[in-house]
Amino acid sequence: MPIYPKILKKGDLVGLVAPASPPFKASYIDKVISVLERKGFRVIEGRSLRKRHGFLAGTDKERASDLMSMFANSKVKAIFCLRGGYGCGRILSLLDYKLIARSPKIFLGFSDITALHMAISKKSKLISFHGPVGTSLMKNPSGFSWDTLERTLMSSRAPGSLLQGLGKKDQTLEVIRNGEATGRLIGGNLSVLAASIGTDYLPSFKGKILLIEEIDERPYAIDRLLTQFLNTGLLQKVSGIMLGAFISCDHPSNSKSREYKQSYEDVLYERLYSLGVPVLKGLPIGHQDLNACVPIGAKVRLCAGRKSDLIIEEAVVRD
Repeated sequence: MPIYPKILKKGDLVGLVAPASPPFKASYIDKVISVLERKGFRVIEGRSLRKRHGFLAGTDKERASDLMSMFANSKVKAIFCLRGGYGCGRILSLLDYKLIARSPKIFLGFSDITALHMAISKKSKLISFHGPVGTSLMKNPSGFSWDTLERTLMSSRAPGSLLQGLGKKDQTLEVIRNGEATGRLIGGNLSVLAASIGTDYLPSFKGKILLIEEIDERPYAIDRLLTQFLNTGLLQKVSGIMLGAFISCDHPSNSKSREYKQSYEDVLYERLYSLGVPVLKGLPIGHQDLNACVPIGAKVRLCAGRKSDLIIEEAVVRD
């Protein structure tokens, strides 16, 4: 059974860490902290939060130590990632998953943070949260994404419909295959998920609802990644697939070339329809302003049809 973290409240201490890449500008750190403080939280920085080690926010040991220090600190009630980027896969073997299971708390992030979500789900059984990183909240401190974060992390009631508060013009759902399925949520960034195949850090896909989002990958690359999952038999085990945003994933010459080139939508239809499970495209999750907070490891119901939606069960518990 999964472990549920405790509800987040205003006044709680939030740990801010950078387990992958540093921010593009050092000044972003203070801006993110300011946003969180205005939201009513106290913030503690990871010791290596302001460090740089090439394209990483500190050495592997420093970044892993920051994360473990936050889990070990009983005063910290939630851990927010400053940014994604690259580097989480490098620290997976340095984490104490038994300690994480003994000290459950909210862990939030997306993109490269997918590697940590999967490892924590597999090794610690802790429900974690795929949602905005600190730099995302800096740019969009209110609106749909923050509302879903509050509804998911700060209420003991089930978040319910993912589409709550989403304007009609922003509802871009498209059914690839009709149906309804219930299961625990797994997934995140497609490239990061694929990099986890064959490691000891990828949870079982059996009976799960799989989330996939991506950025800056051409259609042939998306096809290659999905083919890898198909060849391993992992996709054939899921109960349903929910597709978030695929940002800048079309070939730039598609509209100009006389040669036929598949769009990423063509690839998704071709590779996923034949699985025979519900597939819903266009959910507000991923590398865009509309980036909902969803609980990895919690139960969800995927509805792909006339009333398409994602219904989310409770993912946090009261003190």
